[in-house]
Amino acid sequence: MKAFIYAGGEIFPDGIFDFPKGDDVTVSADCGYKNAKLLGIVPQFAVGDFDSETQNEIPRETEIIEVPAEKDFTDTALAVDVALEQGADFIYIIGGLGGRLDHTMANLALLEKLWGLGVRAYITDGKSRARYIERTSELVPRAGFKYISLIATDKEAKGVSIDGCKYPLKNFKLTRTNNALTTSNEILKNCALINVKKGGLYIIESND
Repeated sequence: MKAFIYAGGEIFPDGIFDFPKGDDVTVSADCGYKNAKLLGIVPQFAVGDFDSETQNEIPRETEIIEVPAEKDFTDTALAVDVALEQGADFIYIIGGLGGRLDHTMANLALLEKLWGLGVRAYITDGKSRARYIERTSELVPRAGFKYISLIATDKEAKGVSIDGCKYPLKNFKLTRTNNALTTSNEILKNCALINVKKGGLYIIESND
């Protein structure tokens, strides 16, 4: 089951290509309700302390899950938990990039957490889209984004290969402090094939 989580932060609707269908779960995280509304989505659940969004603006058909302002998790992380409780095994996070750097980094870390739980996930604001992979191959279609970059999350990511791009790589050792050769690449064919044999990395697509 797919779940769509609408987080806060500016989004660019023209670059958002994935929308819920049928029985997909929809959750807004606090002020992320505004982004859901902008995209024409009435979320099934709204979670947060609502310090940024008043409950009066949320439709009656949306189930409100209110939490204290002082809590141990971000609103987006709580929204992810709601999606998992509903049985989601593929999660799209819309928003949550840009704005406060700490929130952006925390939201990116959710991708790694979800991977560990066996749940695939993307986060996008319409200008950039990120996913996390570890010790696997990933096919990345050329779909609306000009650039593709790889950023190591471990001290070293070994056996990194890139095919189908302007700058191919073969069996490269990527480190957290040296990402120059894997930044701002371009997909030349219908898709790129990314492989990493050891360690984890973010695949980031961008139009900036």
